[in-house]
Amino acid sequence: MNEYWIVKERKTGRVIAHCGDINDAIMLVSFDSDNRTYSRNRVLLDQVIDVTSITDKQLLGQQGLPAAQDLYISEGQGEAVVV
Repeated sequence: MNEYWIVKERKTGRVIAHCGDINDAIMLVSFDSDNRTYSRNRVLLDQVIDVTSITDKQLLGQQGLPAAQDLYISEGQGEAVVV
């Protein structure tokens, strides 16, 4: 479980800071105690499940395609392109 403290303005609810230590939150509130407040926020960490799988290292679209063929046009057999 992770916990941290949030310092907010009382009237607007604007977050001033997220503090990892309660002493830091108390110090920030003490600078302007009439307009600031702090609260604790806890985050429960879920269980981590590792999943492994073994698949073919090819892209899905590449499976089942024929092998690539080398195409070569020798010099002088192509047509000129006029721009």
